[in-house]
Amino acid sequence: MDISCQDIIGDIEDLISLDDPSPAERYLNKKDVTVRTKRVKVRANRPKEKSTVEKPLLDSVIPETQHIYMKTWGCAHNTSDTEYMAGQLAQYGYNLTSDKDSADLWVLNSCTVKNPSEDTFRNEIEAAHQAGKHVVVAGCVPQAAPRSDYLKGLSVVGVQQIDRVAEVVEETLKGHSVRLLQAKKVDGRKVAGPKLALPKVRKNPLIEVIPINSGCLNACTYCKTKFARADLVSYPVQEIVDRAQQVFQDGVCEIWLTSEDTGTYGRDIGSSLPELLWQLVEVIPEGCMMRLGMTNPPYILEHLDEMAKILSHPRVYSFLHIPVQSGSDAILGEMRREYCVKDFERMVDFLRAQVPGITIATDIICGFPGETEADFDDTLALCEKYQFPSLFINQFFPRPGTPAAKMTKVPANEVKTRTKRLTDLFHSYEPYKKYEAGTKQTVLVTEISHDRKHYVGHNKFYEQILLPMHNNLLGKQVEVEITGCTKFSMFGKVIQGEQEWKNCSKRSTADGTTASSLVAGAEESKYRSIFAYFFISCSLAIVCKYIFMFLDF
Repeated sequence: MDISCQDIIGDIEDLISLDDPSPAERYLNKKDVTVRTKRVKVRANRPKEKSTVEKPLLDSVIPETQHIYMKTWGCAHNTSDTEYMAGQLAQYGYNLTSDKDSADLWVLNSCTVKNPSEDTFRNEIEAAHQAGKHVVVAGCVPQAAPRSDYLKGLSVVGVQQIDRVAEVVEETLKGHSVRLLQAKKVDGRKVAGPKLALPKVRKNPLIEVIPINSGCLNACTYCKTKFARADLVSYPVQEIVDRAQQVFQDGVCEIWLTSEDTGTYGRDIGSSLPELLWQLVEVIPEGCMMRLGMTNPPYILEHLDEMAKILSHPRVYSFLHIPVQSGSDAILGEMRREYCVKDFERMVDFLRAQVPGITIATDIICGFPGETEADFDDTLALCEKYQFPSLFINQFFPRPGTPAAKMTKVPANEVKTRTKRLTDLFHSYEPYKKYEAGTKQTVLVTEISHDRKHYVGHNKFYEQILLPMHNNLLGKQVEVEITGCTKFSMFGKVIQGEQEWKNCSKRSTADGTTASSLVAGAEESKYRSIFAYFFISCSLAIVCKYIFMFLDF
């Protein structure tokens, strides 16, 4: 069937009018958009700036013609934000690429926890400028310090505005800059962020990262993330449960709950973390698993009994990340951590007794301002006592604007010495030696190792087991036999026949996307393309008509 422009509109001249606003006038009511300035000729005697490739500027953005490169630093919450932004961009019609050189625009999602992360972020922005790429920045760095010199003129997507990334990308490709840093509100009330039901492009198609709240209730003196994520705001229980049901139907076989502090969940909405978890375990299919995110000690102490029961559930990993940061009460006080070492020890002792085999991970900051040798010895003693299988060791970094940045610092050489001493202690024990060769384990396989030589699975205690890549094990729950171990993982072999494997992701296709989403995406893409072609055709018709009128005249 032939379709002409007349079938769409009565008179093609109705598309334009002398009364229509000009392109510049269309942006007068958009306070978040800074329209690009007109180019001016550079005088010959003006000193040359650093050589960069000129960015192409577009007057209009035709769907499915631009390529977007995305990079993320930081925590699981940041990973989830990037996945949501990727989903918005893909739905809008942009092509996502892992090749930064072929991309038209880079979306860089940042982390403000450490100086090195921000330095790498800043270097990546400079690399984009040098390569002539448009840039959109996101995450905690621009949200916490939007006036930083190196962010001037850049488009910014705030941590609560990620659902608007497509419009920000479109305007940036046109040479404009957009800044969306305001808090997300519904009916005048602050919400945790965009709706959880938005589409995603997952980094790992088998794992869904679900943010359950944003912000926290702490005021740690070293932390700049609070500047970006602010105070606690929780998602409603039902919205989180609905999201979990949705992603399991899509073929996901593992969910991770994330936030700046999962233990605080629900305190602002009259709920609690255990209440949420008990509802979630009801919707987790057999063979699929749930992993809890980081929780600070003060907010988990009152739920120890319930947490022990939940962590013992067969569809919940017996794993908990509880940062202690220091083994000295004096230093914890300077950090404003709101607990003492005895509180932390009581929690670890209780969980290890009630959930045998549980994996407890923790963090340590070496060289916090005011830390004495005796303070650090207390930290060493704590780590020696519990021999944490996962120990994240960090040197203190003074983050601008935080109270700790103004405190008297420990000499840098002493900080390095203490970091090495703790690292040596960590490497002195092997947590997986407790499993003898021949031990049987049930493992859910969800990843491929970085060297692409092994499948990666986890047992009930979220301990890593590497398996040979001789079969398609992804998304399967299998029985394995341990054959050896290293400091950070175990090696195993599958002892079941393929017919005995439990398929936990039966609805996913070979590349990890679901058939329904592929069909829906193709249909949406087809209609967007049809609309774009008709729009372009009509525009060309208008231009041609006025050219012929001018020639006749």
